Amino acid sequence: MSLPSKILMLYTGGTIGMMQDPDTGSLRPFDFQQLLDQIPEIGLYECEITTDSLDRPIDSSDMKPEHWIRLAKRIAHDYEKYDGFVILHGSDTMAFTSSALSFLLEGLEKPVILTGSQLPIGISRSDARENLLTALEIALAQHPGGRPKVPEVAVYFEYDLLRGNRIHKFSTEDFEAFQSLNYPKLAEAGVHIKYNFNAIHSGKNEALKLHTHLDENVAILTVFPGMLPAYVNPVLQNPEVKGIILRTFGSGNAPTDQWFIDELKKTINRGTPIINISQCNGGGVMPGKYEAGKGLVDAGVISGKDMTLEAGLTKLMFLLAQNLSPQEFKTAFETNLRGELSE
Repeated sequence: MSLPSKILMLYTGGTIGMMQDPDTGSLRPFDFQQLLDQIPEIGLYECEITTDSLDRPIDSSDMKPEHWIRLAKRIAHDYEKYDGFVILHGSDTMAFTSSALSFLLEGLEKPVILTGSQLPIGISRSDARENLLTALEIALAQHPGGRPKVPEVAVYFEYDLLRGNRIHKFSTEDFEAFQSLNYPKLAEAGVHIKYNFNAIHSGKNEALKLHTHLDENVAILTVFPGMLPAYVNPVLQNPEVKGIILRTFGSGNAPTDQWFIDELKKTINRGTPIINISQCNGGGVMPGKYEAGKGLVDAGVISGKDMTLEAGLTKLMFLLAQNLSPQEFKTAFETNLRGELSE
């Protein structure tokens, strides 16, 4: 007789576990046990569930790299004890957390499923119950022989399972809050959960390697029509900034003003990498396709290809902490490390 599967469920905070303050009307996190009391159906699963939370549940707007590292350390510490992990998280920064975890947990071969909700669990129309129960079912799902069906970091939200470093939150109103425009769904939940095994990480029987360092000295610079040096230069010339995400138009285009191109070159020549990430949620950067993008290539800007902003930013933090040479950094950034970009 096989032993029941073991799941570690970690609660960070977020709408899924919030209640309305009677005095202010604002939503605030409440006790994890109260959250579980709202979903007695969890007891119907034939598994052992261990629950834990951050010291103090937080709104996901307060998520920081230190929290990502804490979550990664906890998963690594208990990696051999559990068959899968479920993280309850606020939706606003879920894409950042899921992307960061994919880089911090190298060689991951077990499910790490993040989920949350658009409405608090105590509200009658809440999406929280279905999201949590299905995320748990996916974390438990195994092939014959015991190999997990989803051995990677993924996000489950409103019937869709998506790769964690491929998602972007696009709606504050719809229950279907996330999209993955550049990568197919890993699974869809209906009467049955239909897995897209062609899209799911197949596993390589690797040992888990935990990374515990991220460099937070990064900046995001968004281009827009009519931008002036007074806006751009303080970012490019800041000596504390070690890496920059440049959010460009369309397929990687930016204004061709000579002062702008010159400042980009100066920044890169000082050893600060600049990454080209499109402002568009679908498609990606195609360096040099248009004249408006060729200047960035000539200046030495690195292509973020079809990465999301969230994946690009967390990958930047991750690689900056590796103390790579400029060429090693460029090669690593343009390489598909965890399924975050298309080859």
